[in-house]
Amino acid sequence: MNIKDWPSFIKRLRLITGPFPLPMTETIINEFGHDPFIILISCLLSLRARDVVTIHVCRDLFSRINAPQQLCTLSTEELEHIIYKTGFYKNKAGTLKAVSAALLAHHNGHVPTTEAELLALPGVGQKTANLVLGMAFNVPAICVDTHVHRISNLWGLVHTRNPDETEKALKLVVPQEYWIEWNKVLVMLGQNMRDRDIALIMLPGTDSN
Repeated sequence: MNIKDWPSFIKRLRLITGPFPLPMTETIINEFGHDPFIILISCLLSLRARDVVTIHVCRDLFSRINAPQQLCTLSTEELEHIIYKTGFYKNKAGTLKAVSAALLAHHNGHVPTTEAELLALPGVGQKTANLVLGMAFNVPAICVDTHVHRISNLWGLVHTRNPDETEKALKLVVPQEYWIEWNKVLVMLGQNMRDRDIALIMLPGTDSN
C-alpha cells in the first residue's frame, strides 16, 4: 500500500482511534506530568506486561517516588512488592535500581536525551529508547512494539520479519513528522480492534498494490 496523502491518512486514523483509551504512556503523562524519569520507568515496567496491569503498578510506585534518588532508597524487597503484578518482578526491580544508579552516577540524575546514551542504560532496548526520545523529548523516533510491527505489515506498508527491520523500513515510508504519533495510533488500533477489522480500514489517498 502506497500512501499518497499522509495528512488524510493520519487524520483518518485519529478519527478512528479517538474514542479508544489512550496508551499507557500517554495516561502516565496526563496523570504525573511530562517527566522523563517517570516515562522511562513506566516503559521498563511495561515490558512483557499488559497495560491494564502496569498502569496500576505505576500509580502505586509513582505515588511513592518520582526521582532516581528516591527509587534507590527503596529496599529491593519493597520495590519487588510494589511491582510484583507486572511479572518478572525480580529482574525488573534489579533493572530499575541499576538504571537509577546509572542516572545518578553518569547523568547527574537526569535521563539522557540521545539514543546512544539511552541504549547504554541497563535494560534499555531500542523500543524503550525510541519511546522515551519521542514522548519525553519530542525527538523524532518510531517506537516499534508488537502492534506497530504487526499492523504495519498487515497494511503492506512494510514487509519485515522483526521490529528492528520494521523500524528501519518505516523510516523510509512514514514522514518524520508522524514518527512519534505512529506508535500511538497503531497501539490504540491493536489494543481495541481485531486484525481482520484493521485490515479492512480503507484510507483515502491510498493505493493498494
